[in-house]
Amino acid sequence: MVEDSWVPPSVLLAVDLVILTLRGSRLHLLMVERGIQPYRGDFALPGGFLRDDEEGIVAAAHRELAEEAGLAAGTVHLEQLGVYGEPGRDPRGRVVSVAHLAIAPRLPEPVAGTDAAQAGWWPVDQVLADGFRVAFDHRRIIVDGVEMARAKLEHSSLATAFCASTFTISELQQVYEAVWGVRLDPRNFYRKVHRVEGFIVPEGSSRKPGTGRPAKLFRAGTQVSLYPPIVRSGEPLMSERTLE
Repeated sequence: MVEDSWVPPSVLLAVDLVILTLRGSRLHLLMVERGIQPYRGDFALPGGFLRDDEEGIVAAAHRELAEEAGLAAGTVHLEQLGVYGEPGRDPRGRVVSVAHLAIAPRLPEPVAGTDAAQAGWWPVDQVLADGFRVAFDHRRIIVDGVEMARAKLEHSSLATAFCASTFTISELQQVYEAVWGVRLDPRNFYRKVHRVEGFIVPEGSSRKPGTGRPAKLFRAGTQVSLYPPIVRSGEPLMSERTLE
């Protein structure tokens, strides 16, 4: 039986964002250096507390995307990653965070928020390497976000979210290689991609690289679920060890 004097605990609700993009054919993550305590000088995911009782969780995530990365709603793939609320995860009190995974191509240089010393893009393998100071439980959230992206590349069209509106097969392969941390055989990858009906469709034009023949351009198709799936495979890259 619950006593009448029981008072519910005070809980703060926040959002955190795992924002991924490709820069120079490497998977990068947006991180901010904290300018205030706790964890001043350490790096954290962009995010923050809900501002008032009227702001919804998705609205808060879009607000943080706009403030931290200059991204408007509709220009980025955004989905919920998970809920993190272990006691002691934040020394300021009981904080529950609804983390989101955000993906977009060619993201601009970020602008640090009011409580951040600086913000920037970091290679994911460098962030997860020993010695990189990550605040709160954000290392776990990052690992979960990268693994979600990796898994969804097998069964969904998420890879096209890393690409511009039109792209080559080689550029799409770079997405899989960067996210999976593997090196893929181009001919085998070409066959797998074209085996999935509706995954990508020809744009009807081509792009001439610096050398070699012009490369055909494609755009994302209407197929969201990939069948047969593009199963994760390939030879691991050296940086892959930091994500295990």
